[in-house]
Amino acid sequence: MYIDVVPNRDSSPAILLRESVRVGDKIVKRTLANLSALPLAQVLPLRAILRGESLVSPTDAFDKLADRQHGACEAVRITMRRIGFDTLLDSRRSRERDLVVAMIAARILDAKSKLATCRSWSRYTLTTDLGVDDAEEKELYEAMDWLLERQPRIEKKLAARHLKNGGLALYDLSSSYFEGVTCPLAKLGYSRDGKPGTLQVNYGLMTDARGCPVSVSVYPGNMNDSKTLVPQIAKLRDEFGLKNVVLVGDRGMISQKQIDAMTPEDGLAWITALRTERIKKLVTHGAIQLGLFDDRNFFEFTHDEYPNERLVACKNGELAKRRAHKREELLAATEAELTKIQTSIESGRLRGEAKIGLRVGKVIGKYKVAKHFLLDIADNTLTFQRNHDQIRDESALDGIYVVRTSLSQQLSNAASTVKNYKRLSCVERAFRTIKTSDLAIRPIHHRNENRVRAHIFLCVLAYYVEWHMRQAWQPLLFADEMTDAQKDERDPVKPAVRSDAALRKVSTKQLDDGSVVHNFRTLLDHLALVVRSTCRARGAASDGSTFEVVTTLTPLQQRALDLVEKMAPYPVR
Repeated sequence: MYIDVVPNRDSSPAILLRESVRVGDKIVKRTLANLSALPLAQVLPLRAILRGESLVSPTDAFDKLADRQHGACEAVRITMRRIGFDTLLDSRRSRERDLVVAMIAARILDAKSKLATCRSWSRYTLTTDLGVDDAEEKELYEAMDWLLERQPRIEKKLAARHLKNGGLALYDLSSSYFEGVTCPLAKLGYSRDGKPGTLQVNYGLMTDARGCPVSVSVYPGNMNDSKTLVPQIAKLRDEFGLKNVVLVGDRGMISQKQIDAMTPEDGLAWITALRTERIKKLVTHGAIQLGLFDDRNFFEFTHDEYPNERLVACKNGELAKRRAHKREELLAATEAELTKIQTSIESGRLRGEAKIGLRVGKVIGKYKVAKHFLLDIADNTLTFQRNHDQIRDESALDGIYVVRTSLSQQLSNAASTVKNYKRLSCVERAFRTIKTSDLAIRPIHHRNENRVRAHIFLCVLAYYVEWHMRQAWQPLLFADEMTDAQKDERDPVKPAVRSDAALRKVSTKQLDDGSVVHNFRTLLDHLALVVRSTCRARGAASDGSTFEVVTTLTPLQQRALDLVEKMAPYPVR
């Protein structure tokens, strides 16, 4: 008996169980059964048995020695190869370079402390391929010291790639809190993590116009934002060799004091915004006529108090609505708390002007709307009412902001100036990625100042790799794939509206081919299902030869790897 596969024109072939018999002088085929309904996976073993072959289960023939995550590691390593990341760290391979590469990849794959990373990264094929799966915690710290020594050279290479004379450089400052009290950088300051009273460290991130990181500088946790600007100007000019660059920073970063201190020799142009009190002054003196916003949402003007500058007044209607709604919520919440205090006074549970004032102060401090209330506190009474004149004056400025720049009209018109200022959202996005579970820069546990600097630089380099992966994977993610030309057509002041294609991804949770849409983390998790198994023939000696088998890729996994493989490489320098 044997299996005969008979072609059937445009249909599936017929699979027949047959035998050959002699009829007279002829050998003829006789069909015993039609097996066409069986799947091919069942038919092939049957055919092998009929041929006299011995079938052995893989579990009976081989031992699986280890499974290591491979797919996600491969995506990271392909990205690193395409952007020349290893040579960015150092032109020559070394144990330290391999350890840094492995630490950065591990932070993207599963951010942990250095000790936890050291104990868990044998799960990844990347560490085996780099030959560092035997590394100990002490070696990781030594590799961090090695990395910190090379930070100036690495940042200089990044600046040569991503910054150019006359181009934009975005700069902003953030902070992360400490676990511990012994690091010299750990200071009390304004907490951007929402953890007041905790020690923290500040770090300023510089990126190109797209938000691709170029450099990071670390400062004590009590350093004022504007004081970090001068070192950045020096870095752009002296270390990166840029004679003309446009620095974009928020109103707390590029303050009037910093602007006054700049000289033409700095070769620096800038884009920033005015503080609220300065805007109010311009409105009060009639320099900004609110009626002009009736038929437009931005206009350009100049003012004697800002010589050699151009000012662009903008009004965002959606932002105005949100601020008005938020103010009303805070006012109502404050009134409710003050009413409770009145009830306590009337019932006799609260007495004395000092005690009443203390309770009122806590409420006012909690919601931060003291200027909007008129209060009268006595030993046995509390009266309050809204300061309607103050509320009216503030609400008139809802949604209004003023962008200021030293650039001429020829170099940047009003619309471009506003758009370039709003590019600071790219730096804010970088901070969110670095701080959250993606790269988990916080809390910081290091006690040595240089280790803190190395830890922050390591996280920024991990974001550099992840940024490129996100760019390559845009077709598979919820990301908006609008071109730069399409973005330029959008209103510079109105909130950005996602494209129809991006909204379709969000509503259907599917791509055009019907496959599911991912975010960056879930796509990485899907690739992590691809493992590389190390096997050995059963019964072989413990030191016998082994072989490896990689999980067959799904179409989505294959496409994800293809997208990072197709990234345009950077020129070798």
